Amino acid sequence: MTDSVDDTIDTFRARVARGECEELAWWHACQARIEAREADVQAWECLMPATSSTILPGAGQLLRGVPVGIKDIIDTAEMPTTWGTGGYLVSPGAVVDAAVVTLLKRQGAMPLGKTVSTEFAYFTPGKTRNPHDLSRTPGGSSSGSAAAVAAGMVPLALGTQTAGSIIRPASYCGVFGFKPTVNTVSFSGIKAFAPSMDTLGWFARHIEDICTTFTALTRADPIEALPDLGGIRVGLRSLPGDRALDPDVAQALSSTASRLEQAGARVSALPLDTRYDDLVRHHQVVLAYEAAQTLASEFQQHGEEMGTRLVELIEQGLATSYAEYRASLLAAEACRQALSRVLAEEVDVILAASAPGIAPQGLDATGDPIYCRAWTLLGVPCLNLPLNTGQEGLPVGVQLIADRWQDERLLSIARTLVAATG
Repeated sequence: MTDSVDDTIDTFRARVARGECEELAWWHACQARIEAREADVQAWECLMPATSSTILPGAGQLLRGVPVGIKDIIDTAEMPTTWGTGGYLVSPGAVVDAAVVTLLKRQGAMPLGKTVSTEFAYFTPGKTRNPHDLSRTPGGSSSGSAAAVAAGMVPLALGTQTAGSIIRPASYCGVFGFKPTVNTVSFSGIKAFAPSMDTLGWFARHIEDICTTFTALTRADPIEALPDLGGIRVGLRSLPGDRALDPDVAQALSSTASRLEQAGARVSALPLDTRYDDLVRHHQVVLAYEAAQTLASEFQQHGEEMGTRLVELIEQGLATSYAEYRASLLAAEACRQALSRVLAEEVDVILAASAPGIAPQGLDATGDPIYCRAWTLLGVPCLNLPLNTGQEGLPVGVQLIADRWQDERLLSIARTLVAATG
C-alpha cells in the first residue's frame, strides 16, 4: 500500500479483502510518514513501538487495520498520559483504556500513539506546529490530532471539544473535524474539564472516514450520500453575529453556500434573536464554574506550575456563584429548545464560521474559539468542512450544524455536498 492521502478507510479494507495489501500496511505507512515529518510538525506526545502492531480478532470490524491517534487527555493502559502538562503531571499508564479506546480496538483499529494536547485541553499551547506553515498554530486543544491527520501521519485521530477544540484546529489545519451531539460517545476515561459540554469527536482527511467512524463507535447504520440536496434548507448564521467577519471567512461561507445551492439546497440568512449571541458569555460562565470543580485537586497541588490562562479561568470559576452558573445553564436550555423548533420548522442545517480566519502566526497561542462557544454550549453536532482556502493558500473552514441527535442527517448532507462538488 502506498502512503497516499487519497486512501479512505473503506478503500483500505477493500484492498485488504482483494489481497492487494497486508492488514498492517497502513500502520507501516504511517510510521514512515511520522519519521519523515514529525521533527517539523511535532504532533505526537508518544508513539507505540513499531513492532507492537496488533489487531484484536473479530468479525465485521469497520476499522480493521486503521491506525488512530489518541489525544493525550484520554487514558491508555499501554501508553502514558500527561494531559498536556509538559511533565508536571504524568500517569505511566491507566489501569484500563478509556471506553472509546476499547471501542476502537473492538472495531480492529490500532492506537498509533498519543497526540499533543494543550494543558488540560485549555489554552496553554503544546509543541505542535501547523503542517501548512510551521510558523503558525495548528489550533487547540486537539492540536496534535488535527496536525497529525493534516500531515498524513495518521488517517484518523481523536479529539475533544469543550469550547472550539475540534472545529477550530480542523479549520486551521484543513481537515474534517466532527463534534457529535454531546454524550454520543462515552467520555469515560477522559479527563473532564466542563462535564456539561465536554464532547468526544474525531478528525479525518475524508468525510467518508468521519462517517465510517461514527458507525463504528455508535453501531448506527452506514451513512450514505443522498441523491442530491434538493429540498434541504440551509440557514446562514454565525454565533455571535454582532461582529464583522474576516474577508477570508466571509468568502468561505459564500463559496460553500454556492456549492450547497449547486447541489440543490436552498440557502438563506437565518434570523436568530440576540439571546443566542449572549450564549458566548454564558459559555464562559459555565466553563469557568465547572473547570474550577473538575480541576480542584490539580489546582490545589500544581497551581504554581499551571499556565497563566488556566489559573485565571479557575480563579474566575471560584469567584462565580452558583446562581450565576444556574442562570447561564437555564439560558442555554431555553435557547436549546427554541433552536430545536427552528431546526424542525425553518431549516435542516446551519452554515456558520468555524474560526475567525486562517491560523494565526506564532506558537504562543492557539487562536480564538469565539465561533464555536455557543454551539458547544447548546450540545449540537458540528462538522468542519475543509473546502476553502484564504491568504497564502492556507485553509479556512466553515461548519455545518444540526439539531441534537441529528448527527446522521448532518453527515449525510455533508457527504452529499462533498460528492457533488469535489
